[in-house]
Amino acid sequence: MNNFNISIFNNKTFFEIIKEIKLFSKYKINHYEDLNFCLKDAEKGNHVVVFFAESSEKINQYNFPSILAIESIDKSNKLSSVLNEKIKVPFTIFDFKEKIVSTIAKNEFKKNSLINLKGYIIDKNERKIKKNNLELQLSEKEIDFLILFSESKNPIKRDLVLEKVWNYSEETETHTVETHIHRLRKKILEKFNDNNFIKNNKKGYFI
Repeated sequence: MNNFNISIFNNKTFFEIIKEIKLFSKYKINHYEDLNFCLKDAEKGNHVVVFFAESSEKINQYNFPSILAIESIDKSNKLSSVLNEKIKVPFTIFDFKEKIVSTIAKNEFKKNSLINLKGYIIDKNERKIKKNNLELQLSEKEIDFLILFSESKNPIKRDLVLEKVWNYSEETETHTVETHIHRLRKKILEKFNDNNFIKNNKKGYFI
């Protein structure tokens, strides 16, 4: 968390204030007046960007930690879907610090819950698989199954799937694996039009 930069967009006075406060000495404080430069740096990672209301109409969707400082926070705010957190103006420095720490922690937790798998994003916390702005809700076992694929570069044998996902011994006679794979293939085909998601050969199943 100490490696994060606090980037302030468009409020130089606030930037100068927190720059002088030792409370934020473990963070690097940046100030931007050019939105493009701000967003470009933030996309590189390890930035939490603080936007103020007067600049909010210029902001589009992005994928980094951010805080909107605004006078009124309500459900009708059109920016609620594109900003990670909000803080009501006026606020104290301690309120601001708490919001910074909370925002970084939530985004670190979110980042650690995501797995890249052959062009798909697996969200362990939400139990979803996502690709090209489409997403599909999965069961807990289906998520465990895909996590197992992500941890192996080689085909996975049926017995290993039974052991790791269902805690069955290799002697167990069951069609659980085959049934779940059939259902998952069908779901993926219907949502993503992918008819080649889970493959298998003599060595086992693979993606």
